[in-house]
Amino acid sequence: MTIATKEEAYGDEVVIARIVKARGVRGEVACDVETDFPERFASLANVRVRMPDSTSLTLAIENHWFHQRRVVVKFEGYDTMTAARTLVGGRLVIPDDDELPLDDDQFFERRLVGSAVITVTGHEVGRVTRLMRTGGTDLLVIEGNGGREHLVPFADAICTEVDEKAKRITIDPPEGLLDL
Repeated sequence: MTIATKEEAYGDEVVIARIVKARGVRGEVACDVETDFPERFASLANVRVRMPDSTSLTLAIENHWFHQRRVVVKFEGYDTMTAARTLVGGRLVIPDDDELPLDDDQFFERRLVGSAVITVTGHEVGRVTRLMRTGGTDLLVIEGNGGREHLVPFADAICTEVDEKAKRITIDPPEGLLDL
């Protein structure tokens, strides 16, 4: 099992990038990519930008390219560095239903957070509060009863069933895992 993307939910929208700075004199902005599917930028003609003050703008993408692990975006009508600076702090979002199809063993992180975790014997472990990316097997961070935190590898051998609709993950933990 793998976590397909770190995309953050923002209401009924998904954050795919965050504008971190104006770049160049033609009004481009540099964005931290917040999706594991950067190829989706090629198919976007328009994008909604959620500003820090809760306003939103729908902007046409004139051009985009990748540079040093960031995506640089040029929006129509933003032709100067001064204009581009007004967008800094904004989040590029797409509708939640525009998500890309995943393989059967892949899951969106935002859909797993909040899931109840139970063992195959029916013992309630707690709820997933977040996922921890380790460079190896991702870990489910579970807040258990009494506020105790459990780290459970998100691996086929341990996570035997993931029911996204019911927001439930069934685990078969090796002996001692939940005692750590």
